Amino acid sequence: MHGPVSAAWLLVALCAATGASCLLRLRSGVDEQRRSAGGEALMGFGMAAMAVPAAVFSPPRWAWPVYAAVFGLAALRALWAMRRERHHLHHLVGTAAMVYMAVAMAAAPPAEHHMDGMAMAGMPGTGVPLVTGTLLLYFTGYVLLTGARLVPAAATAGGPAPGRWGDRPELARACRLSMAIGMIAMLLTM
Repeated sequence: MHGPVSAAWLLVALCAATGASCLLRLRSGVDEQRRSAGGEALMGFGMAAMAVPAAVFSPPRWAWPVYAAVFGLAALRALWAMRRERHHLHHLVGTAAMVYMAVAMAAAPPAEHHMDGMAMAGMPGTGVPLVTGTLLLYFTGYVLLTGARLVPAAATAGGPAPGRWGDRPELARACRLSMAIGMIAMLLTM
């Protein structure tokens, strides 16, 4: 690896590929897959856009409030969807983390946006380490729990296999797992 810029590009590739696979899940014949796939695709592509190294593209100052607004709306949608399906709590935490990172970038002095790699600036004040640490603990726990559930799902799946690959529940879990890993990488740079 050649420093943080290489890591940033790997994160961009991971998040963009995850977003693309979530878009393909929108064509699923399973209602639950379609309902969550759009929000997950937004998360994947949003994370990929945030992870682009500042040396390549530095978004204008007005882009960060737009990110915060888009993911704030996605958080409200996840909150509303939690009435039906419990896994939307994870979507709510993920979109809230994206809002948090966008607000941190908007509050950062412009010079801090031009650091090498995917370094993100922290918000001034004492609450940032607590929020960042809490989010890191959540996503680390999520990765460990989901990873443990994903391995047995592929080995012990019973019953008939879904007709199309996009209908497979382990694909949705793998998408959420890869985005949680990407979220850990992004939060570590705060």
